[in-house]
This record gives sequence, C-alpha cells and structure tokens, in this order.
Amino acid sequence: MNTETRNLDPRAIWNYFADINAIPRASKKEEKITAFMKQFGHSLGLDTMVDATGNVIIKKPASAGMENKQTVVLQSHLDMVHQKNANIDFDFSTQGIQMYVDGDWVKAKGTTLGADNGIGVATIMSILASGDIPHPPIEALFTVDEETGMTGAKELKAGLLNGKILLNLDTEDDDELTIGCAGGMDVTIDGNYPTQPPVPGSVGLLLSLTGLTGGHSGVDIQLGRANANKLMNRVLFELQKEGKIEIHAILGGSLRNAIPRESKSVITATDPQLVKEEIEKWNGILKAEYRVTDPLLVLAVQETEMPAAIFETGFQQNFLAAVYACPNGIYRMTPGIDGLVQTSNNIAKIEAADEKFSVQCLTRSSVDTEKKDLATAIQNSFIACQGKVSFTGEYPGWEPKPDDPVIKMMSDLYQKMFLSPARVDAIHAGLECGIIGGHYPVMQMISLGPNIYGAHSPDERVQISSVQKFWKFLLEILKQIPDKQ
Repeated sequence: MNTETRNLDPRAIWNYFADINAIPRASKKEEKITAFMKQFGHSLGLDTMVDATGNVIIKKPASAGMENKQTVVLQSHLDMVHQKNANIDFDFSTQGIQMYVDGDWVKAKGTTLGADNGIGVATIMSILASGDIPHPPIEALFTVDEETGMTGAKELKAGLLNGKILLNLDTEDDDELTIGCAGGMDVTIDGNYPTQPPVPGSVGLLLSLTGLTGGHSGVDIQLGRANANKLMNRVLFELQKEGKIEIHAILGGSLRNAIPRESKSVITATDPQLVKEEIEKWNGILKAEYRVTDPLLVLAVQETEMPAAIFETGFQQNFLAAVYACPNGIYRMTPGIDGLVQTSNNIAKIEAADEKFSVQCLTRSSVDTEKKDLATAIQNSFIACQGKVSFTGEYPGWEPKPDDPVIKMMSDLYQKMFLSPARVDAIHAGLECGIIGGHYPVMQMISLGPNIYGAHSPDERVQISSVQKFWKFLLEILKQIPDKQ
C-alpha cells in the first residue's frame, strides 16, 4: 500500500507524503504533526519555530548564487479532513491513511486521502531537505486548523515573516493559478425541544440515506450533488405531512466544509409496512433525480428498537419546515464571470436527539454583505424553532490583484513550459491567503497545486502525473524569482 506510493516519482514528495499520512492530523488536533514538523526542521539544522497557535515556520537560506533573490514564503496547512465511508472500520486517531496506487492516481481505502493539503506540505518539505535544488531564501509556513476555522492563519503574528512573495500550495487543478477566493462564516442553530410518548402500538424504524457523492462544500457546490440532510428532511417532511410517521432522532453529516453524504433517522409508525412501501417509492424518486451526480444513492429502512419518546408534534412540524426552507447550495453566481459561484450555503450537519437539536451551516461568499444577507435568511428559516443562532468563525475573502508582477511571471512561465495558457482566476472556497494578507498587506500571493479531485470525501484522489507536472513548474518558478529591490 504505502510502500507502493513511496516508489513513485518525485520520490521525495511521495515519501514525505507517506510520512505525514502516518500521523493523525485532524483539525484542532495537530499536536503530533506539529511536533513531527518541528523535529523535521531541527533535523535539517534549519531555523525552526512553533508559534503560540501551533503554526510551524522553517527558514532556509538561499542556495549558492541566489542569495540576492527575493525571499519566498511557501505555505500549506497541516490539518486534513477526516471522512470515511460508514461501512469502513477505521480510526483516524490511531491509524495511518491506507494509500494505494490505481493507474495514474493515488487513493485511500474508504477514507479521505489527505492530499488536501498533504501534497503541498510534502512538496515544501522536499525543497527544505534538498541539497541540489536552486532556490531563493525560503520561509516555509505550515499552518494549523485551516479546514475548520483557519485559526492558524488568523492567529499568525505580523513580523514573523520577511518574504514579499507567498506561494500557497493548496489549489487543486494543475492548470489553474488562483488569485482570489470567497470568505466564509459558520452559522449554527442550537436549541432544546419538547418530547411526547409515541402512539401506542407503533413500531420503531431506522431510515438510512447512504452512498451520496459528497465533496468539498466550496469548489464542488456548483456540481448539483445531493445533500443528505436536505434529502432526508424532504422524505421525513412528506411522510409526517400525511401522518404516517413520528420522529425520535435525526443525525446527518459531519463537517461543515464537506457536502453531507449520509443521514439517518429513527422514527415510529403505526403501519410500518406502509412506511416501507413509501421508502421504496422515495428511493426510486431520489435515484432518478440524482442518477448523474449520485449514482450510488440508497434510501433504506429497517425495524429497530422502539424509542421511548418522540418529537412533540408542533416542534416536529416546525423543525422539518425550517430545514426545508433553509437555503442550501448556490445562492448567487458571480455576475460577469462564467461559472464562478459568488454565494452559497452548505447545511453540513444536523443533530436532533435527546431533546437537543443543532444545525450547522457553512456560508460562503466573495461579497461580505451578501454573505451576511444569506446568514440572515438562514436565521429566519428557524424562527419557529426558537433556537439560538450564532455566527462564528468568519474569515475574509481574498481580493484578486491580477496586476501583481509575480502573477504575470508565473502565467507567462506556464505558457512557455506547457504551451497552453493557465487559468488565472478566483475560486469559491476558502484559502488562507486573504487572512495572511491582512497580517502582511504588501505580500504578493498566488496559489497553485496538482490535480486533486474529491477533496473532503472518501473519493479524494491525487493524480501522479499531475504531481510531477506541478513539481517541475514549482522548481522553475523558484529559479525565476526576481532579485531584491
């Protein structure tokens, strides 16, 4: 598995990638990977520090003959999204990622791969450890908690870095040079709800919705993939509207930045056979609607232990109506830019059980006022549920500066090397550049990377030939960095 990956070229990148994939590195739990990176820097005899937040900074002098070049900051984040398929027995806290090679791709067995942003980290490590790669002075910045709050970037102090050019290695298409991104905000609705006894003679049923494609809630939101929380709510809404069920619990999704792939609900029914027939009908409807984007979708039902309590009738109606009304997916496209989402929302996680409920959303926009408008729409969707609405974790977008000299240099270099133009554009996802730019406003910034598809889902995969292309491009970029002013 990982031995096969280690034999790929460029050997240094794949070996460092295997090393860090053996270390648990969930967002907000980066202690082990931070310690590993600190030891890595010290083992090379390089100036290495860990700041109060856990960001790691390693500085390497220029290679011979390049001392007069401008200092370049190479930046990637250490954390990864931990997602797995429900039928996979895997413990992220103790097990390393089980990688394997499938043709031109590296994948993981039933879990996220960690190429986002592990390939970027491994690439920077390869440059730091090299003895023969020409490069300007390097400041390697490895941030923490990018995936669930961008805490590392937010807490980065001014004055720690001297570089005036930052190369963020977190873009996931090798023909794209990213120069801007959307900002985001966490919207959470929490509350308590009343319960009542189930109708005498009812039978407990477990509904499960599985097999959805999922994906990154920013870069994949325009693909029209199913959201497990919205689909489960749709089915429950129709069943309760006709008085066929009562609800005990709803549990769906996991992380804010992942389109939810699974949901389950415990319900009761006085006529379980009728409900089973309805679920079979809905399974057919949803399969037909999402046959292109989510071909493995399955809605199933089975009998389960009878719960002692169910949602109070009024709350059940209000809650299902609120989730139904809550905006999800694309809210507005960017006027004047084909195909770029401007504003969106992902209903990422729903937990309603034991008299407590929580709905967690990630709202994104490149327009701050529109992001707040959408958050207000979400808030008002849940007024009848009388929950507490909180807006947290807000981070700014990254305003494109297409006239920065480094962007022209890299765009021209891409054309020369690959005989086709690079796509220079912004993305509807969060990158740390906007936040880092707040601490270092004169820094020129651009993001690049290899082809990584299916990020934030167990379908995540990275293209081997694309990593080779990306590596070749990056090494040439380092040679072309201009002299100090």
